Amino acid sequence: MSKRIESKLIVGCGYLGGRVAERWLAAGHEVHALTRSPDRAIELEGGGVRAIVGDVADPVTLKPLGEFDSVLFAVGYDRRNSAAPIEQVYAGGVHNLLAALPAKTRRFIYISSTGVYGDAGGDVVDEQTPPSPLRAGGKASLAAEHTLAAHPLGRRAVVMRSAGIYGPNRIPYLQQLRAGEPIAAPSDGWLNLIHGDDAASAVLAAESWLDQTAAETGPHTFCVSDGRPVIRGDYYREVARLLGAPEPTFTTPPADSPAAARAAANKRISNAKLVAELGATLTYPDYRAGLAAILSDA
Repeated sequence: MSKRIESKLIVGCGYLGGRVAERWLAAGHEVHALTRSPDRAIELEGGGVRAIVGDVADPVTLKPLGEFDSVLFAVGYDRRNSAAPIEQVYAGGVHNLLAALPAKTRRFIYISSTGVYGDAGGDVVDEQTPPSPLRAGGKASLAAEHTLAAHPLGRRAVVMRSAGIYGPNRIPYLQQLRAGEPIAAPSDGWLNLIHGDDAASAVLAAESWLDQTAAETGPHTFCVSDGRPVIRGDYYREVARLLGAPEPTFTTPPADSPAAARAAANKRISNAKLVAELGATLTYPDYRAGLAAILSDA
């Protein structure tokens, strides 16, 4: 028996959402994507995605949406081009989207952030660790989680608290490393990472898992990382080695910079629940495997 063609909606069809779209399209599903940009809509249509122009932060632009089997909210905050504050985009965006979706929506997957945990002093954190966000992004992500939990659709939802997503064209400081220039970040502290392809696989695993979960008791929360935290200096030394670049040097970033804020949130993310319950299989089980694949031809 052939598999039923499903209708999917991606809100935030960027680095992660685009990878999920490719997999859904390859499986023969009908994929829609909500975007603020008419130019991006044309680009999406050229790739086989049915584009809807609208802004989750502005409910006036959101017409009542059709019925979808799966909805993925993977919106990233664009500090340079967004007129709305980050909480309006995340928590407000989830609220506005839920209001535009029909009650029959089968599955809702929200991409949150491990930034909801704030600083753990380098300790291991998991889904049972109480959130305590330090930065605006973590606070907005947690507010969006609460918004989803308060809505009836939240009972059929998965919250995926994502670590830092890396992959092709998404490795910071490459230009500085090649040039032997200092990196404006501390060399100590833990990095928690997940390759973009593995993050997309986790989304599809969550979708399948929701189908196997009879009780509507969500939202169900999973930390999405490779489970192999790495000290920041070791990560960039490996990047430099693969590039054939000089040994990296590090400088203290300005106290009010995003790099300093990220460094203040020191923790190690466990992915035990992701692997045990979702059955997620990682193509890149640690940063070395991922970087080697990305930079093999660099």
